[in-house]
Amino acid sequence: MEVHALAWIILFAVIITMITVDIVGHVRTPHAPTLKEAAWWSVAYVAMALVFGVIVLLVWGPTYGLEYFSGYVTEKSLSVDNLFVFVIIIAAFRVPRNYQQEVLLAGIVIAIVLRGAFIAAGSAAIDNFSWVFYLFGAFLVWTAISQARQGVETGDHDDEYQETAFVRLVRRFFPVTDDYVGGKLVTKQNGKRMITPMLLAIVAIGSADILFAVDSIPAIFGLTQEPYLVFAANAFSLLGLRQLYFLIDGLLEKLVYLHYGLAAILGFIGIKLVIHALHTNELPFINGGEEWHALPEPGIVVSLLWIVGVLTVTVLASIAKNKKDVRAAEGNADR
Repeated sequence: MEVHALAWIILFAVIITMITVDIVGHVRTPHAPTLKEAAWWSVAYVAMALVFGVIVLLVWGPTYGLEYFSGYVTEKSLSVDNLFVFVIIIAAFRVPRNYQQEVLLAGIVIAIVLRGAFIAAGSAAIDNFSWVFYLFGAFLVWTAISQARQGVETGDHDDEYQETAFVRLVRRFFPVTDDYVGGKLVTKQNGKRMITPMLLAIVAIGSADILFAVDSIPAIFGLTQEPYLVFAANAFSLLGLRQLYFLIDGLLEKLVYLHYGLAAILGFIGIKLVIHALHTNELPFINGGEEWHALPEPGIVVSLLWIVGVLTVTVLASIAKNKKDVRAAEGNADR
């Protein structure tokens, strides 16, 4: 895929414009968005991501278009898992409702920058060391097993936030105010400059995304090795999280089978990466250093169908489980 510098400039311009619109139109005037506002903006961000995919399809062809859409759907589904942590972080730091948009947007911008660095490093590793696909694939399979076990053991997400090492480090070296000071990140009290809990919440959300990037970056590299598509899919999926947070806040716990759905997606991509690694094998202790093509690698169409199918089943199964629980609760109440 040949990507002209102009294409990168346009992509960065679109991302910066979207962030600017968020700052000017929503964050600059602190408020708690209504359900209607969150819904319309969520639709707008998804629409922009889809339009970008159509442009990729028309300019670079259907193969790269499908790779982008597969990557975007995967990153969007994995980003829903981010929302659980965002909810916990915001609750743990007791962020006032009116300032939650600012905290989320700032944290998401940090996450985009960090993921850009991860993508650059991952792309360089893939270009120089084809065996890295073995590592990515094995890690995703292990992560899929962990996701499935988490669903079995807890049936839900952890309800307690644990600060990252980076946030603990910030607390150790910088004095923090006891309460929020409006929307300020830094303030001065008794002649002493201090940071506020709002800055810590932003740092927590941004640094927590590093953990998610460890899962999502290898996952999308299993669908496309084009840095342009990888970065675009990540950026569009993250930029819509702020609106999605307010749209489905309080409904996340109803996705009771999300762990299993994510496990199925990550496991599939992990196996796909291992097969790809075997097709380009250079390790001397595997098949004598020769390529091994005994297993067919799933194509991009199969990958997209699997991802969409798993997500559909996950949502429908969760809805059915919730309805069953409601009927059971009503039956117990009648008795």
